[in-house]
Amino acid sequence: MKTTSKPSTYVRITAALVTAASWLVLVPVAQAHGRLTQPPSRIVLCTQGLNPTCPVASWKANAMENGKFFPATQAGVQDAYAPEDAPNGIPPKDGEIAGASNNGAEPVLNQQGTSRWKHIPLIAGSQYTFRWDYSAVHATRRWNYFITRAGWNPNAPLTRAQFDPQPFCSIQNDARPYWSADLRPANPTLHSCKLPDRTGYHVILAVWEVADTPNAFYQVVDADFIQPGSLSTRRPF
Repeated sequence: MKTTSKPSTYVRITAALVTAASWLVLVPVAQAHGRLTQPPSRIVLCTQGLNPTCPVASWKANAMENGKFFPATQAGVQDAYAPEDAPNGIPPKDGEIAGASNNGAEPVLNQQGTSRWKHIPLIAGSQYTFRWDYSAVHATRRWNYFITRAGWNPNAPLTRAQFDPQPFCSIQNDARPYWSADLRPANPTLHSCKLPDRTGYHVILAVWEVADTPNAFYQVVDADFIQPGSLSTRRPF
């Protein structure tokens, strides 16, 4: 009679460790979802080597994920428009808005200064097309675009007080509930927004809010606002 022996405890533990290690290898891919490529965000320029002294892995540009509903500070908040959507997780803390992530923080992105990052020239008051590219699409409730206040301090950390509390542009998917509506965005997603009237260096915060999870994806853009008719609007890279 043929007999089969049970694997030893050592073999079972070893197999479990190998399986766990395999999942850890796959985590960065699974956790990468989307990034702002037009205008290119701070982290996108880091992954392209166009922002100085910012060694960030390329997959992290898609993975800057935190609790949704900025500028909220608490978790457990329901969506005012679609209360059946997943309530939010904890949004990023002040001073960590650019670099916080549930998938591993990138503290270098929180550095702030007038000349720390490459600036993208934008024409104040113009119509502009923002572009999101995704590695995984999700049921999406909205995209919000915030900007730093007039008179903000560009050499101080990015906090809620540095931004206008209301987005200058908001694009919402109205279909509900999320489990029966098709809320998946086109890939890429394009949004036409009127830029605010600003002068000089400002930071744009773009937030992609997911309907069926507690999270959103955060991207910051370092912009140099110029007046219409300026000759300095060519792309700097």
